[in-house]
Amino acid sequence: MVSKEYITRVLEDYDKDDITIATVCSHSSMQIFDGARREDFNTLGISFGEKPRFYDAYPKAKPDEFMVLDEYEDIMEQTEELIEKNTIVVPHGSFVEYLGSERFRDMEIPTFGNRRVLNWESDRNKEREWLTSAGIEMPRIIENPEDIDEPVLVKYHGAKGGRGFFIAKNYTDFKLGIDYDQEYHIQEYIMGTRYYLHYFFSPVREEGYKTDHGVLEMLSIDRRDEANIDEMYKLGSQEELRKMLIFPSFVVTGNVPVVIRESLLPKVFDMGEKVVNRSYELFDGLYGSFCLETIVTEELDFKVFEISSRIVAGTNPFISGSPYSDLIEPNLSTGRRIAQEIKLAVEKEEMDKIIT
Repeated sequence: MVSKEYITRVLEDYDKDDITIATVCSHSSMQIFDGARREDFNTLGISFGEKPRFYDAYPKAKPDEFMVLDEYEDIMEQTEELIEKNTIVVPHGSFVEYLGSERFRDMEIPTFGNRRVLNWESDRNKEREWLTSAGIEMPRIIENPEDIDEPVLVKYHGAKGGRGFFIAKNYTDFKLGIDYDQEYHIQEYIMGTRYYLHYFFSPVREEGYKTDHGVLEMLSIDRRDEANIDEMYKLGSQEELRKMLIFPSFVVTGNVPVVIRESLLPKVFDMGEKVVNRSYELFDGLYGSFCLETIVTEELDFKVFEISSRIVAGTNPFISGSPYSDLIEPNLSTGRRIAQEIKLAVEKEEMDKIIT
C-alpha cells in the first residue's frame, strides 16, 4: 500500500486554491460533484468507454470535465495527470469494488479517508473483529453449514450491493445457493427492521458531538429496496418457489429515506463513537463518511451486520439535506459534507488528518 508519508509529500506541492475533487461516474457521484461545486471546488468525473449522457439532464451534478478510460485499471496510469490537477479522489462503493481493494490501496493519488480501513472492511472476519472488539452487537456466526437449523443469511466478502446473498433454513438450502468459488460467511437471520445509519466523523471540526478524536455527526438514515426479496411474498412460500428454481435475492435497486424514534438516537451515537474510537486503536482511524448497517429488534436493540467505510448510495435521497442534517445546516448532503471537510482541512493546514 502506498504510504501516508508519500501522499503527504504529494500534497505539499498542491495548489491549495485550485483543488479538483474527482470520483468515478457511478454510485453517489452526482451528490459528490454537486457538493464539491457548492464549496467552490473543481470537479472531475472518471468514466469508462464513453462520457455518460445522463449528467446533461442534471447540470448541477455534472462534473466540470470528464476523464474517459477503457477500464478501471487504467486509473492507475493516470496518476501524473491527476496530480497535476491537484486532485483528491473521493471513493465510493462502486469505485473500490470494481477497481479492487488492492489496486485502490496502491493508488499514488491523494484520497479522502483512510484507505487502511480496507484491510479491515473487505475481510468479513476482520470486520467482525473490529466491531465486536468495539463493543458492537452482531448476529451470531455459524461456522459449519451442516449445523444450520434455523434461518441464516449467507454473505460473500466485499462490497457487492447485496448481490449473491441468500437465506438458507437448512444445509440443503445452503447447498442450493452457495458459490464455493467465493469467500463467504454465515450469520443468524435477525428478525427486525433494517436501518442504514449514515455517519460522518471529523478529526478537524471542533463543534458538535465531541469524541476522543474529533466530532461525530449522523447525517441521514435509509432503508433499501432489494430485488427480488421485497416482492417474493406475493408469489407464495419460498419453499415452493425453490422448486421452480426461483431464489431470493438481495440486490439493492433503490433507497428509501427513514427517520427513527428519537429515543434511539443516544444508542446511534454510542455505536458510532465506539466504532471510531476502536478504529484509531487498530489502524489510525476511521474518518469521513461511513455507514453502520443495522437491524433494530422489537426490544429496540441494535444489531450491526456490516460497516461501509465511505459514502454509501443510501445517502442519495438526501442531496438537499435530511431531517437530521437540516438541524446541522440546511441543504447539507454527505457529498457536500465531504467537500466542507476538505476545505476546512486546507484552511487549518491539516490535510494529513483526512487524506491518505
